[in-house]
Amino acid sequence: MRVNRILLSSSLIVVALVIQVSVLARLHLPGAVPDLLLLVVLGLALVYGHVGGALVGFAAGLLADLAPPADHAAGRYALVLCVIGYLAGLVKPESGQVKSATGPMVVVVAAAVGSTLLYAGVGALVGDTAARHVGLGGLLFTAALYDLLLAPFVVPGVMALARRAENDPLAETNSAASGDISSGWLSGGTGLRIGGQRGGLKVKAARARTARAGRIKGVKRL
Repeated sequence: MRVNRILLSSSLIVVALVIQVSVLARLHLPGAVPDLLLLVVLGLALVYGHVGGALVGFAAGLLADLAPPADHAAGRYALVLCVIGYLAGLVKPESGQVKSATGPMVVVVAAAVGSTLLYAGVGALVGDTAARHVGLGGLLFTAALYDLLLAPFVVPGVMALARRAENDPLAETNSAASGDISSGWLSGGTGLRIGGQRGGLKVKAARARTARAGRIKGVKRL
């Protein structure tokens, strides 16, 4: 991985882990805990691809395994996020652009459900049956719900930062292009095309100036 990728990924992972442990884990919401770390991995994987997603996921999961108050075997969550990061990177658009929020939202729901199932499955192999007592169905529903609600505020921003760190040409045209993968999520979710609106306003202003100039020339000729 490039140096800028490592620095950005490390910073985002540390911040996400601190927020998750110190804030989200103490909200005592029913069912699962909103997985901010998972959303950061998804955002980076959708920009870096499957190899980068797997590496980022493994590093993030291993850090979560070692950070207190972790009560499970080290490497368990690292395996989960490594697999999720790899799979999320496989659906990275080749052009880096999407026109709808449906795709990323499906990825978030699938990742939330898949990570919960995989974590519970690995736990069952090592003798951890906590998921059975809590209720796997409730965990799956709440994990998907919480992550889906949190995703629009996290994933687009992570993707935008990753693109800027990559010096991607698309990052320079985010303000004018509604098809960018991060702005496309927000515009797709709200039904607004921010870049398209700006472009439309510019075209309308140019047409108005042209029409005004034509009227002035007509008056002078008379």
